[in-house]
Order: sequence, then structure tokens, then C-alpha cells
Amino acid sequence: MHKTIYFIRHGESTANAGGITMEHSTIPLSDKGLQQAQAIANTLKVEPTLVLASEFIRTHQTAQPFCTKHQMALQVQPWLNEFSAISHELITGMTGTQRRPIADAYWAEADVNQRMGKLADTFLEFNQRVSQFMAEMAHLPNQTVIFGHGIWLGLLIWRLLGFDYQDSNSMKAFRRFQNSLPMHNGVIYTLSSQNHQAWTVQLAKSPPHQTSSKTPQGFMKTLEDLALNALAEIRANESVIRVSLSDI
Repeated sequence: MHKTIYFIRHGESTANAGGITMEHSTIPLSDKGLQQAQAIANTLKVEPTLVLASEFIRTHQTAQPFCTKHQMALQVQPWLNEFSAISHELITGMTGTQRRPIADAYWAEADVNQRMGKLADTFLEFNQRVSQFMAEMAHLPNQTVIFGHGIWLGLLIWRLLGFDYQDSNSMKAFRRFQNSLPMHNGVIYTLSSQNHQAWTVQLAKSPPHQTSSKTPQGFMKTLEDLALNALAEIRANESVIRVSLSDI
């Protein structure tokens, strides 16, 4: 039996637009993000059997027009929550520009067990949420629609490709891979499987809602090449002095 799951990154949030730090789960969509949410509802041609979202309000706001159109209730799943790398109380009052060096230093340090503040995740804890989802994928109905997050989807793709995530170099390589993905606000990916075999990832639509020209097999090869290139770059730079959080 063929199964397709649709995954949609939330519309632009106030944090994406560089706004002042808020508690991660309460960050709302910007005006542009609200417009993107309506555009998704207008253009995504699928009859959903189930609609899921994380606990974060920006995914709820993105899903709302779509759910209204299809008269579907939104189901919230905590394992879809985005990676909270740095707890908001450590970056209170900062803009996106001010937050960036701290985030960059965190990823450069790449300690899979590091917790940056009381409400932050470790990278391994974040991976556990993605593992929970992977265990549930076979049980989700065909044409499930998920409203979620960019780093989360990047890690799912990395894991579906079979790459490691449990050490520092793997974490660094994942970050390079994730930053190279087409992951604009409102982007739509499909995850497809035949008889619960290997999952195929395809870029379905990307603002301004253009269909990917690559075949599913071609796009998977592109993703694998991106991941392998990221790993090779990290291995080549192992001797480079790392940025330390203590330098910020």
C-alpha cells in the first residue's frame, strides 16, 4: 500500500523576521506568515485524513486556515516540537541579529549533551523526539498533513538517509546539511512509502508554490550527496580551532 505524508514548515514567525526573543512555544506568525498560511490552504490540493502539529503556536496558526477549509480538527503531538537549543531566558531582549553569534557558537561547539538553559533541549533529547515520530510513521494514515518546523524536518531527513547523530562531528555535519536544504517558511515536502518500506522524501512545493522538477529518486540522491558533502567538510576541518561559547 502506498502512503504519502505531507510536511509543511510553518509560515514566517516574528522570530524568523528578527523580532525580540520570546519563549519558544509562544512565538506567533508575522503578518507575512499569516498570509503564507492562507496561501497554503488555498493551494495545497490534498484531502487530509489527519492533521498534526507541534505544541508551538506558530504551527497552529499556519494550520488553522487549512483545517477550517477541510473542517478538520488539529491534533497536537509533542514529538513534533522544534529543537530548543538555547533557552529563551538566556537571550531575553535580543533581536535575531544579536542571537545569531550565540546560536552559531552553540553549533560550532557541537556538544550533543549540552543544555543551554533550563528550558533547552540537548541535541540527543531532540533526536529522541524525532525517533518517536519515526516509530509512528508506519501507523499514520495515508494523506496525513503535518505542520511543523525546519530543523526538526531536517533531522528527520538526515535520519531517514541513515546518517549518525550521536557525536560531535555528526551534529556539525547535520547542521551543514540542514542549512543547505530548501527550507523556506511554508515549504511543503512529501514523505512516501510503499508497503512500509524505505521512505522517499520529495520537495513538493516551495514558495511561490512551484513543483520540484526532480524525480523522487533524483531528489533523494541530491539529499544524500548534500549529507555526504557535509560529512566530508567536517572531517576535513577537524583540525580547525573551534569557536567556543566562552568567546561570546
